[in-house]
Amino acid sequence: MEQILIRPIGLIFSLVQFAILGRVLLSWIKPDQSHPAIKLLYEVTEPILQPIRNLTSGMGGGMGMLDFSPIIALLLLNVLEGLIKYIIAGLF
Repeated sequence: MEQILIRPIGLIFSLVQFAILGRVLLSWIKPDQSHPAIKLLYEVTEPILQPIRNLTSGMGGGMGMLDFSPIIALLLLNVLEGLIKYIIAGLF
């Protein structure tokens, strides 16, 4: 029973992580922001990255052009995924 729940959760987390990685890679080439695929990518990732940016900018880091929010987001997503899977496995 737990595999029925764990597999979709793993898939969702993987898709979000790939979206974040795709956004990082695309940021290097500055694609056309009006393209529907790029808009979708930003709509999926921005709700995750913006709060992290807000928190890290308030720390006085002032890192200039370096944006560590994708790295932090990926780490937090890994921890959250593991925690959810652990809780589900403990229920069964």
